[in-house]
Amino acid sequence: MRVATRFLVTAGAALAFAAMTSDLHPALAADASDTAPRILSIGGDITEILYDLGQQDKVVAVDTTSLFPPDALKDKKSVGYMRALSAEGALSVNPTLIIASDGAGPPEVVKALKGSGVRYVEIADKPSAQGVPDKIRHIGTLVGADDAANALATKIETEFASLDNDRRQIKSRKKVLFILAIVNGRATVGGGGTAADSILLLAGADNAAAGVAGYKPVNDEQLTEFAPDAVVIMRRAGTDEHRAKEALTLAGLSQTPAAKTNSLIQMDGLYVLGFGPRAPDAARDLMKAIYPEAGQAAATP
Repeated sequence: MRVATRFLVTAGAALAFAAMTSDLHPALAADASDTAPRILSIGGDITEILYDLGQQDKVVAVDTTSLFPPDALKDKKSVGYMRALSAEGALSVNPTLIIASDGAGPPEVVKALKGSGVRYVEIADKPSAQGVPDKIRHIGTLVGADDAANALATKIETEFASLDNDRRQIKSRKKVLFILAIVNGRATVGGGGTAADSILLLAGADNAAAGVAGYKPVNDEQLTEFAPDAVVIMRRAGTDEHRAKEALTLAGLSQTPAAKTNSLIQMDGLYVLGFGPRAPDAARDLMKAIYPEAGQAAATP
């Protein structure tokens, strides 16, 4: 009950804030078609696309998943984590255009932002070879950069086509497990319908946890049943680093083919799961890491 009340208060406060802001600054409520938009970018992939399209000067704030390019989070104001937004915080940067991943939240805050008078556009998060260029073209249209967006999208499509050709050359596909995190000795894995599942398939591997729906924590028995040939885990800094290296020592994985060959692949989370402009490179690097016997070097994003 307290949580629901807090969200209602947050939404109401956001609408009141927007109304007050419109009274004080009418230009913010008007269609600023004759001036450059003030963009709030919510989603690491969206921010990366905006920068690749040369639109960084229009971006006034980002969320904390906007880790690439590194200057984004350093130079721009932060409105917090994309799934735990504050409507007041988002509106306080005076955006005229909010471009947000459809995974942004909480829902009550998104509803408040949509009703604030500021243009709010959701970008479909489809982690696929077609989803990335579609996303680029959509964002390009929003910011008046259609030509640059078409050029970038076409480049991405060409890279995915080349990757598809290389994938067809794989004679014996490996079964790979993607671990999102390890908490208290229990692994959360990427199952079917996730970005982890999509990047594994693009890299020419079969998802060992394809039978799991979404991202779910699993027990040791399930890990043993997965019997992966390799394990992919997100690279983390600081205190989490040793946990990643110990993934293959988990009781459920210690006797799997991956443990016997010490096949543990660490990759940057945004790079491998973000599905922004670097997605073809991420899939190719992952492919090289999964199939080192083909004479390829390990992934280095």
